[in-house]
Amino acid sequence: MTTPTGARERMTAVVREVVGRILPDVPPEKVTGDKHLKDLGADSVDRVEIILGIMDRLGLDEPMSGFSDLPDIDALIDFLLHTGEV
Repeated sequence: MTTPTGARERMTAVVREVVGRILPDVPPEKVTGDKHLKDLGADSVDRVEIILGIMDRLGLDEPMSGFSDLPDIDALIDFLLHTGEV
């Protein structure tokens, strides 16, 4: 399945917005696809808050376990796009 570029850009903006709220010292341009949330300084509590914030913002109800093996932000965005059918 190919995802429209606009949907990916919107999802990236949501992720950056939520990360910025939880990690205010991280500039949005540092939230790149090749980084893991840990690379941005997010501890385990921050990561849970970020995932919950993204799901809330998107109106998704997905088990947290689905997010545990995602290697980077690109994989997170792909997962969200697939889950949310954006």
